[in-house]
Amino acid sequence: MFAAYTFAALLALATPYAARADVTPSTPGPGDSFTAGQTCHITWQGDTVSTTVWKNMAIELMSGQNLDMNHITTVATGQDGTVDGTFDYPCPEVNPYSAIYFYQFSAPGTTTKMWTTRFTIASPSGATTPPANPTQPGSNTPIPWGVGALVDPSKAVPAPAFAADPASNSTTGPATGTTATTTPATTPAATTPAATTTPTLTKVTTPAAVTNIASTTTAANSTAGNSTSSDTKGSGAAALSLSSTHIWMSTAALLLAAFAW
Repeated sequence: MFAAYTFAALLALATPYAARADVTPSTPGPGDSFTAGQTCHITWQGDTVSTTVWKNMAIELMSGQNLDMNHITTVATGQDGTVDGTFDYPCPEVNPYSAIYFYQFSAPGTTTKMWTTRFTIASPSGATTPPANPTQPGSNTPIPWGVGALVDPSKAVPAPAFAADPASNSTTGPATGTTATTTPATTPAATTPAATTTPTLTKVTTPAAVTNIASTTTAANSTAGNSTSSDTKGSGAAALSLSSTHIWMSTAALLLAAFAW
């Protein structure tokens, strides 16, 4: 019975994470700076679930606070967000030159918006100014922000129709220091159970077990190859590993489970 309940619990926990994925912006990252007139570099990890949702993706240069973002210009359209990709373009001249800019990713097949972290666009000479606002309005969250614009507004490219009202699909928006969509962890949040605890159904459904499964799945989605299989097995083994000093208790539990089955 233990085995049946355990499998059902693990399946229920894993299903939400396996059923959904989106494009994941990778670059710019925390602290990145680009110079006006030189190359601005953008990278992303493709949607690992759908081969259609993030097709014809658009990328917009944005600024503003988290709950009131403002479109500056569209820098790319027709990108394929279902596969890993890159996009380079000449960094525009903006005002102010500051760490207040970020990119918004959108596509006609979804209402979800994804963002990079805030990054700096510096002047051609490398000069910058601090963001005008040190905290987010209302919450006082220490995420600096400001409102930017192109030095030559006539060069601005309007946002695509499907990207209208960018703040309507989020309550968080981009951050400073991390990507807006929480960068997948490279290791599970918790992989070692208590040394004196025999695995039970309660053990499987604890928050630590939930974190294990969520982190492993997310990390697997952000890497290539066969890491999904190896990472999942590693986390599952760690979450249900037994202390060597209690091996006889595990044996007894397995025997009882066999009879109960």
